[in-house]
Amino acid sequence: MKKIIKNGTIVTAADTYKADLLIENGKIAMIGQQLDESGAEVIDAKGCYVFPGGIDPHTHLDMPFGGTVTKDDFQSGTIAAAFGGTTTIIDFCLTNKGEPLQKAIETWHNKAKGKAVIDYSFHLMISEINDDVLAELPKVIEEEGITSFKVFMAYKNVFQADDGTLYRTLLAAKELGALVMVHAENGDVIDYLIKQALEQGHTDPIYHALTRPPELEGEATGRACQLTELADSQLYVVHVSCAQAVEKIAEARNKGLNVWGETCPQYLVLDQSYLERPNFEGAKYVWSPPLREKWHQEVLWNALKNGQLQTLGSDQCSFDFKGQKELGRGDFSKIPNGGPIIEDRVSILFSEGVKKGRITLNQFVDIMSTRIAKLFGLFPKKGTIAVGSDADLVIFDPNVERVISAKTHHMAVDYNPFEGMKVTGEPVSVLSRGEFVIRDKAFVGKPGSGQYIKREKYGKYAMSTKDEQLTI
Repeated sequence: MKKIIKNGTIVTAADTYKADLLIENGKIAMIGQQLDESGAEVIDAKGCYVFPGGIDPHTHLDMPFGGTVTKDDFQSGTIAAAFGGTTTIIDFCLTNKGEPLQKAIETWHNKAKGKAVIDYSFHLMISEINDDVLAELPKVIEEEGITSFKVFMAYKNVFQADDGTLYRTLLAAKELGALVMVHAENGDVIDYLIKQALEQGHTDPIYHALTRPPELEGEATGRACQLTELADSQLYVVHVSCAQAVEKIAEARNKGLNVWGETCPQYLVLDQSYLERPNFEGAKYVWSPPLREKWHQEVLWNALKNGQLQTLGSDQCSFDFKGQKELGRGDFSKIPNGGPIIEDRVSILFSEGVKKGRITLNQFVDIMSTRIAKLFGLFPKKGTIAVGSDADLVIFDPNVERVISAKTHHMAVDYNPFEGMKVTGEPVSVLSRGEFVIRDKAFVGKPGSGQYIKREKYGKYAMSTKDEQLTI
């Protein structure tokens, strides 16, 4: 059945205007005034914004880590995402050395099958580069539509790849049309600092932050940027948390390199002091990179405003405080890294960004959806409101106030890192390909209705840094 959304204010990365939307066959069929309502279900969005559905480029659902598995799987995780105004996620497919890439991809397809309530895609982790891996990559791109590769520069002896692997991945990505993502921290030095701290009897959660200083994120970010320049390739730095990393990204972009940066809500509103909370409560805030001293927040907000950082991911990676985070009692290095962020990503960016005048309404849409779609080969199918685009839409009340709490969130985890935080603005209804997933703040979707999305190669809509500088 066709639908018409009327009386709302449509907001894209470029425009804000009053208009009605006609939805047919899962697509936006028409945008205009006084559309013919005969035979259509009419949805009144008076007093609300209509945004393109949020795209979360950084999630870890049903992921094994540190002797346990993330609490949110593709069902609970995507339901929570939808409540938060996200209609597409890109999850990380972890690989094992010595095994075919396709085996890992099939594992992730099976994790999502029959569970996801919104559309999804995958990034592919690269832990080693050899002839077998290089031979598989073209097939991964052409058949699976996976056009982004993740390289870890941290987690020594677990995920960490060496610089040679990163450089060869950048070369392959340049040739194949893929975007290389890096977790930029100096894993070798971190490994030494962790061992040193434990030997000195420092076991509390705060030492997670103290053994991963911002200088090591800045150093790794700069190294990745220089290797990108050498390879004449393209780089996306995930979960940027500090001024040192922002500085290296800005430096690279000013040279005209195709380097992009993502930050996360937790770095914009929380700080290192949370790790010092008594009774092991600080473990709730252990993720990597760690939370930083509060002054870094202003640097990150300014970087989003001026375009030095372009996107906001959640880095959703949820573990219960009881029974999972507690694995690290007496040894901070054994606390599973990650937090439940997926549901509140969009609201925090709106409330702390738009409402407080840090970013514009159009920048908000660009940061949480449009730019992600362009960088990761989803645009214009996703990430905008245009005739022919998927009807992934969020009807958003910009004035309602709520308090974030584990008691009311929809993630499967026993705490919320933003507990007690007041936010203004909340999704009322969320549609995926023209069908309600959330209606009047109630879940009406169906597990398994989310579709796997094959993505286009990097570059078609990802404006080069040089082109972007001409438009500023």
